[in-house]
Amino acid sequence: MKEDRPQQFDLIAFDWDGTLFDSTALITRSIQAAAEDLGLPRPSDEAASYVIGMALYPALAHAVPSLPPERYKEMGLRYRHHYLGAQHEVALFDGTRAMLEALKARHHWLTVATGKNRRGLDEVLQVSGLHAMFDGTRTADETAGKPDPTMLLELMREFGAEPERTLMIGDTTHDLQMAVNAGCPCVGVSYGAHDHESFAEFKPLFVAHSTAELHDWLIRHG
Repeated sequence: MKEDRPQQFDLIAFDWDGTLFDSTALITRSIQAAAEDLGLPRPSDEAASYVIGMALYPALAHAVPSLPPERYKEMGLRYRHHYLGAQHEVALFDGTRAMLEALKARHHWLTVATGKNRRGLDEVLQVSGLHAMFDGTRTADETAGKPDPTMLLELMREFGAEPERTLMIGDTTHDLQMAVNAGCPCVGVSYGAHDHESFAEFKPLFVAHSTAELHDWLIRHG
C-alpha cells in the first residue's frame, strides 16, 4: 500500500500528444505531407487528426486507406522526417509542468500511456525535461496500440494499482476507450485531436477545456 494515499486515484496515466504536448497540428500536417511524398491522396485535417493516439502503422493505414501494406514503412519514415524536422516548434501546453509538479507532491504515481514509439517518447521526455517526473511509461510499439488496454493493464500491475483507483486522461476517443477496456475511469480534454462531444459514450468523469481546468479538477477530485 502506498503511503499518504491520494484521495481518489493512486495512479494517473496521461496520453502525451494533444494532452500534455501541443503537437496535434504538427502530427496532422506530417501525416498529410507523408501521403503527398508517396503520391497518395492528401487526407483531410479531420481524417489525419482522428488517428492521433493510435500506433503509427495502423494510424497511417486508417488516415490513408489507399496506402498498400508494403509501403507502411516507407510512409512511416516520411512521417517521422516531417515530424522530427519541426518538433522544435511545439511545446508543452501552458501549465503542464506546474500541474504535474502539484500532482507529484500529492503522492500520485504519474505515468504516460501513448501511441508514440519508445524512441519518440524518450526523445520528447528528454527535450521537455520531464523524464524524471514520471514513475512509469508505456508505448504502443512495446505493448499494443490504443484502444487495446495492455498499456494501462501493465502500468496497473507494475504499481499494484486497482482499476477503480487508476485514472486515464486523454484527448481522443482511443484514450477513453482504452480506459473503458481496462475497467478504469477517465477524463477527457477538449483541446487536442478529437471533438469532445464524441467523448460522451465513454462517460468521462470530467472534460477539461484547458490545462488550468484539468489542474483544478485533479486537485479537487484526484
